[in-house]
Formats: sequence, structure tokens, C-alpha cells
Amino acid sequence: MEVPLNPISKEEIHKLESILLFATLFRPEVIEIIKDPVERLTWVDSLAVAAGAIAREKARMNVSDIARELGRTEQTIRKHLKGETKAGEIVRETYELIKMGKLNELLTFASVEDIKKLKTENEELKKRIEELKKLKQELDELKNKIEAVREAVEKALL
Repeated sequence: MEVPLNPISKEEIHKLESILLFATLFRPEVIEIIKDPVERLTWVDSLAVAAGAIAREKARMNVSDIARELGRTEQTIRKHLKGETKAGEIVRETYELIKMGKLNELLTFASVEDIKKLKTENEELKKRIEELKKLKQELDELKNKIEAVREAVEKALL
């Protein structure tokens, strides 16, 4: 797969951005971090912004244009580009590895077992969410019954 390391067109920018994000997500340290559901959304968002910023930097866009296009502050973009954020640092390392021709190695960091484990954890989370929805429904029904009993008791006391 040819990776546009110095993109020119919007299509090439998006291709580099996607490859950076995808390859970074499958790095072992990132997989460990995003296993935690609390951290997952924040991390994936930060990695996406860092990948977008670096791809646009390689296309020689200036920081203010990158910030405007990605909907972030210039300060946030600068931090990602300088590697002052962990996401920026990891995505920059991914770029360097791709530049050295190690894209295939990056994509094999995640073992089939890691991917199966993430899939299993995702299925377990879905089951727990369904259980919680059922419990909430039962709780709401019990609250309604308690309210009905309370009203009946109040009427009986009058």
C-alpha cells in the first residue's frame, strides 16, 4: 500500500490521516489504554485529532488552518504537533515507523487474540448494557407500584 508521506491533495491528506489513525490504534500500548471504556472515547478522539494535525502538517498547512479545519484551538494543534501530548507523541512515532517502511509491522502488532479479546469485551459490555436497561425498567415499574400503594394508603387514611 502506498502511503502519501507528504500529501498534496485533500484525498491524500485524508488517506495519510486514516492510515496514521488506524496504525496507531493497533499499537500495543494504545490497545492497552483503550481497553478501559472510561479512557476509550477521549483517547480515540485525541488520536484522531493528532493524526489529522500531523497529516495536514505534512501537507504544509499552517497551524491556524489546521485548527480551523479540525475544529480545535491552535494551542491544542501545536501541542499535538510538538509531541507534547501523549497522543501527538504516539502518532508522530507511528508516522516515523511508516516512513521507515514498517507499516505492515505496525498492523501486525495487534495479535488475533488481542482483537478477539476486544471483541469479547465489547460483547460483554453490550450484554451488561442490556441487563442495566432491564433493571432500570424493573426499577421504574417498582417505583410506579410503590407510588400507587402510597396513594392508596393516603386515600384509606382520609
